[in-house]
Amino acid sequence: MKQKLHILPIIILSQFACTSTWFAGNAILESLTKKLDFGADIVSHVISSVQFGFIIGTLIFGVLMIADRFSPSRVFMICAFLASVSNLTLIYPNLNVGGLLLARFSTGFFLAGIYPVGMKIAADYYEKGLGKALGFLVGALVLGTAFPFLIKGSPLASHPDKVIMLTSGITAFGGLILFLLVPNGPYRVASTTLKFDAGPKLFKNFEFKKAAFGYFGHMWELYAFWAFTPIAIQYFAIQSGSDISVSLWSGIVIALGGLSCAYGGILSQRIGSKKVALIALIASGFLCLISPLLFSLPIYLFLVGWCLWGIAVTADSPQFSNLVASAVAPELKGTALTLVNCIGFAITIISIQLLGSLQSIISIDLLFIPLAIGPLLGVYYLLIKRR
Repeated sequence: MKQKLHILPIIILSQFACTSTWFAGNAILESLTKKLDFGADIVSHVISSVQFGFIIGTLIFGVLMIADRFSPSRVFMICAFLASVSNLTLIYPNLNVGGLLLARFSTGFFLAGIYPVGMKIAADYYEKGLGKALGFLVGALVLGTAFPFLIKGSPLASHPDKVIMLTSGITAFGGLILFLLVPNGPYRVASTTLKFDAGPKLFKNFEFKKAAFGYFGHMWELYAFWAFTPIAIQYFAIQSGSDISVSLWSGIVIALGGLSCAYGGILSQRIGSKKVALIALIASGFLCLISPLLFSLPIYLFLVGWCLWGIAVTADSPQFSNLVASAVAPELKGTALTLVNCIGFAITIISIQLLGSLQSIISIDLLFIPLAIGPLLGVYYLLIKRR
């Protein structure tokens, strides 16, 4: 079935706009800690609050099968509006630590109705070529994640309040245009009954289990790498005496991952999603292991190495989502994607908190080595054969 030309671009634009709230708090965290006199230990807690909110949100959405029982476009729009409001809370003048963590938690919670639901909408439109479509879609998410850092590092919105207002505004806009221009897809099969045992039964599916556990390995590395990239760049700048814009280069590193998601989606049409995911995992795992060496390089080689890592660390994400969606029945695609996201993001909290704890024990140049555990696990599950 030939799709209308505007469908995928609108989904991509909306996904980009609505996920800009994800790291909006991180991008202005230094300003917030100074303004509100928070301690340095608040950093990992703020990062994990978004992840924890997303986990709780995806768990509830998955158990209640929200994306499969209700119109996903409507769910997307409502959650976009609520995420926008949650994000705006950060500019409240009398914000305290509890309010900050609650604001980030609620933003993460409503992102559960944006990221996996956006992939569900794409799956409802693209029975064939889903790997390519998801490559562009997850690429948009990655660019949305990088957006707050990029605009903070530019004259466009250098003030923290402007970063928040801009990301909240485009989030509401993204939700609205998707609802108005992208109706339910032709391949959508709605679930008419609530099945509380749907999740556990999915893991009895061998191909689903392989894809899910490969994704879990990928997630162990991804968000911890993103979250601590600004810290790594700042550490290198101090050690080398270099003048580097931490926000701008953090945004560039993350944004390059969006391009690799899109290219990986195109490449998957030729060599398959499994091979794209395997290549990306091997590359990022290798960079985890040699990361201490990057800190001893000249500035331009350090930045090139970190940019290559940003490219490798995300390219497998949409392909794992394609493998997950392709392994289950149409009426369970939304539930499968949401459940896998829920567990995957729970894993990110562990790796982020681990690096946060290690930060005060070991040197920053050694901090990223434990992230290699994820790619190793992912490669193992991609290559495992049915007994």
